[in-house]
Amino acid sequence: MNFLESIEKFPQQFLFQPQIKNIERLKKADYFIVLGMGGSALAADLLKARFPKKPLFIHKNYGLPSLAEQILKKSLVIACSYSGNTEEVLDGYNEAQKKKMMVAVISSGGKLLNKAKKNKSPYIQIPNFNIQPRLSLGLMSKALAAFMQDKILFQELSSLARILKPQSFQKQGQKIARTLYKHIPIIYASTANEALAYHWKISFNENTKIPAFYNVFPELNHNELSCFDLHSSTKILSEKFSIVLLEDKKDEPRIQKRTAVLKKILRTNNFNIQEIKLLNHSESEKIFSSVLLANWSSYYLAKKYFIEPESVPLVEKFKKLIK
Repeated sequence: MNFLESIEKFPQQFLFQPQIKNIERLKKADYFIVLGMGGSALAADLLKARFPKKPLFIHKNYGLPSLAEQILKKSLVIACSYSGNTEEVLDGYNEAQKKKMMVAVISSGGKLLNKAKKNKSPYIQIPNFNIQPRLSLGLMSKALAAFMQDKILFQELSSLARILKPQSFQKQGQKIARTLYKHIPIIYASTANEALAYHWKISFNENTKIPAFYNVFPELNHNELSCFDLHSSTKILSEKFSIVLLEDKKDEPRIQKRTAVLKKILRTNNFNIQEIKLLNHSESEKIFSSVLLANWSSYYLAKKYFIEPESVPLVEKFKKLIK
């Protein structure tokens, strides 16, 4: 499946019905620790944004997170790797096994799935559509919901197969790409929508192969704001910035006021601004509609630069160099 098809057929991923193997070894957990890197951790980031109070810890590193022993003992560790060969995730899985923790696996294959089968760990094998992990968010989200035994979340995600209409965001994505052409995107959102801002950033990094950065309100008003205080000696550094504002009607009024004041400052200093109004039908629809729009925008921006959007050759080169 090529990149364009993966966008157009994205809602079909929410039809996925995960089957938990070795389910008899799965016990009730009070906490969830997701091990993942890059696109394989992104689904957990987005689900945490949907349910910020869920006892979910996301670990993007070697080993296990530094948590109190009583939390670790009551946790289900979920090792997520689309390929099954992610070095850091394999390391965390091995450590969880050594500590005799309850550990489960989500993967399409590779070393991680083989370890799960050998050790009789509960696992979900997701379909291998030959896509990049960042494009498998529907599959990963459904699998995570299954392991967390969250029926409400699972049903909500399943409904997105019917609700999401990728083509309805295509023209907007083309327009955003035109606006951002020859600029460096800086994405701003509320802290509640940080995962969405992060997804926009890495979409431009991986799909378009350009620098992109993100920050969140209100923290950015206390430091990063100063870089827009233009001076003749520094203007050359910031004049290529284009500010992408993810605006949410559900953000608290003080955040909305900060967003409005920032827009006024940016316009006064002649910065390029792209305002994106997040959908407010449901939280899951808001999140995954943003995912679609970011994918369309980064795809069309890649086309303007004559860049192939799917492959990440420098990442693959790096992996080979560290072996």
